[in-house]
Amino acid sequence: MSQVALKRSLSDVVDEYNEKHQGAHAVVEALAEAEKHARAQAAVGSSFGGLTSLRLPSVRDIQQSLKVSAWGHVYRGLNISTIAGAADRKRIKLALENPPEFTIENIRETFGDYVSRPRFHILKGLAEVFCNLDPAFKSHTKMRVGVKGLPKRVIISGFGGYSDWGRDRLHDMLKAIAAYEGKPAPTFEELRELAPLREEKIGETRGHGVRVRSFANGNAHIFFDPETLKTVNRALAEFYGDVLPDVDPKNPEKKPSTAVSKDLQYYPTPKAVVDWVMAETYIREGAEVLEPSCGCGRFLDALRAVGANATGIEYHPGRAAESRAKGHRVMVGNFLEVTPDPRFDLVVMNPPFYGKHYAKHVNHAMKFLRPQGQLMAILPATARYDHGLIGGEWRDLPIGSFTESGTNINTVVLKKRAAA
Repeated sequence: MSQVALKRSLSDVVDEYNEKHQGAHAVVEALAEAEKHARAQAAVGSSFGGLTSLRLPSVRDIQQSLKVSAWGHVYRGLNISTIAGAADRKRIKLALENPPEFTIENIRETFGDYVSRPRFHILKGLAEVFCNLDPAFKSHTKMRVGVKGLPKRVIISGFGGYSDWGRDRLHDMLKAIAAYEGKPAPTFEELRELAPLREEKIGETRGHGVRVRSFANGNAHIFFDPETLKTVNRALAEFYGDVLPDVDPKNPEKKPSTAVSKDLQYYPTPKAVVDWVMAETYIREGAEVLEPSCGCGRFLDALRAVGANATGIEYHPGRAAESRAKGHRVMVGNFLEVTPDPRFDLVVMNPPFYGKHYAKHVNHAMKFLRPQGQLMAILPATARYDHGLIGGEWRDLPIGSFTESGTNINTVVLKKRAAA
């Protein structure tokens, strides 16, 4: 972990913390003795002169304050507020209100990835900001990052009155752009100039590469200068990649309806996503569960852990063998050509992201469900925001959920029930 921003080693900071932590008892004893001496100085004999007892900190008070201070020192020293995106900053701020023990191991666990991969987190933070501004940014078909570029305007609500909601969104956006460019974030005064309170000004302001047009209804239209558009487009193209797996090619090769998608677009489901889907799904012990395109069996592992009777189907013999080696029941074959057997209580799936191929998998999977059975499918965000090929209950997954699997494509989860 880099120590450049701290100007001293983490071990030195931890040593200082440990020394002061151990010295808290002596400090409290000294304070108690000092208070006793002060009260004696403020009285003659036994006559009370009016000096009341002071509320002295306890050992626990001092040690807790020291721990919060130490974590804040490292947070600022490693420049995490610039590297981390808005969502991560809020999560870290909340966690540091009652932080873990201040050790080298915990510091590396909490901040290590931001220091070792700062550019990834800066790009991820910028992508998160724009996805939160407008759902269109979650759609690679609409945005065509690296091809069509960004819309020239986004609309932010909650800009009027004394609410900080809209201004916070604007600040998060400008801070993310500044971090990418290596420039200072706008100050509070500069933000106030761009986003004045409603009673101060309704109209247009300009600065930091944007124009802000505010309206009496509390909305604001944010227009991007040409250079800002180019900057953000470059950043998003770098994060998502110039070639996106869920965007159809210009001249797609015609294939039979059951053909396996181009290069299978195999992105194994990260554990955090598996855990999220499992937490959102009721699975009774002994439930019959199917995982099409099961890959190396990450969902099968989780399903077995909760007592489900899980079956996988996998096209790739090597990955099927990997799942079987862990004791899972896996059929080798093209899922789209497997004859439906409507006996399953649940289907969980992470089908190929390529183009609209996922829709064939979802529609075929529904045929394997018993009446009122449930499907949980991880899909590219274009399935929700663009194509309109399937319906159901949608949930967005966090930006970068599949980074460890080799893609930063935006993803969603579809929950859908079979008819009664």
